[in-house]
Amino acid sequence: MYASSPFIEETRFGNWFIRTDTWRLRVLCRALDDVQRLMPAGITRYPHILDVGCGYGHSFAELARRFSPDLIVGLDADPGLKSRAGRAAADCRCEVRLQAGNASRMDLADADFHLVFCHQTFHHIVEQEAAMAEFYRVLKPGGVLLFAESTRRYIHSLPIRLLFRHPMEVQKTAEEYITIVRAAGFDLPDARISLPYLWWSRADLGLPERIGIRPPKPGEREETLINLVAIKPPR
Repeated sequence: MYASSPFIEETRFGNWFIRTDTWRLRVLCRALDDVQRLMPAGITRYPHILDVGCGYGHSFAELARRFSPDLIVGLDADPGLKSRAGRAAADCRCEVRLQAGNASRMDLADADFHLVFCHQTFHHIVEQEAAMAEFYRVLKPGGVLLFAESTRRYIHSLPIRLLFRHPMEVQKTAEEYITIVRAAGFDLPDARISLPYLWWSRADLGLPERIGIRPPKPGEREETLINLVAIKPPR
């Protein structure tokens, strides 16, 4: 049912939740903290940033503070993007341009960005391989992809099914997302992959840990989240 639609409207609850401080601090900022520690050393400024699936623009201020860009392009498939993210764009310390569009067919120039940020967006995209190829295309050689996603295990869980809306048939495991990134041509060693097992991403909500039961280790569990930093190889 989703194959021909680049945009799937979120539920009322979902739209409310991604505007909360809980989302900004515990989901967005925590993911940025995680990927930032995996980034190449010695580079602190990324002049042109593409924020894919920018939503209400909560990431603009964080990206500007962390990476000192001259320009952020906020891309989102929501036709109401300007009304949703216009205030955040205007308040940002750097220039922000908003562009409504499909991540799988972006109307952006080749090799124009130093960094692409894709946070909790890829699992909304139907044509995922095409979108990853677009990320690769618009990055400059040596450019960085910051990718943070929930996996199939999490998206298919009952609470998420009830409260949010996603194209369920395209959800991937952590390993499958890694395969998509590498197949697009990105350099992605294991050292730049993080598999956080946060309490809010698990069906048990971390309750066993509260009574002293240790969670399963990586390799013994199906991952619920994946964060990674991939590099477009220099020419």
